[in-house]
Amino acid sequence: MKYMWDTVVFFLGGVSYCLIEIIWRQHTHWTMLLLGGLCFLLLYKLFNWLKNISLLEKCVMGAMVITSLELLTGCIFNLGFNLSVWNYSRMPFNLWGQICLLYSTLWGFLCVPINFLSLKIRKFAGKFSSNSSLTQNQDANPATPLLNS
Repeated sequence: MKYMWDTVVFFLGGVSYCLIEIIWRQHTHWTMLLLGGLCFLLLYKLFNWLKNISLLEKCVMGAMVITSLELLTGCIFNLGFNLSVWNYSRMPFNLWGQICLLYSTLWGFLCVPINFLSLKIRKFAGKFSSNSSLTQNQDANPATPLLNS
């Protein structure tokens, strides 16, 4: 069941990021589905693991995670394979045209809805998993009554 939710979170993040790109730049690239999905999945897990830290701390850490993955993806696909998916070389404070301060800051702001969605998905998945485990318990031994715990 865990891997099913990881897959759902990955594709939700990937498709959502592609939609953001289409609205922002009027186009996207298949690599953005992979990058968006990976970022959302990692932040979903990180925010769950560090659920007791402040939203500001989550946004700063999220911006660092997204920026790091953006740099790695840019070095592979833009610089390595010459796909030219994006180019920040005209932006101030850029590194090799793959990351820049403005977009790193925007990624931090994007972590606010990511945190909200992560909480909602986790709550929904918990309900779904609870119902699923009850069904599995009944199927395993239908003569055993369910005990409230």
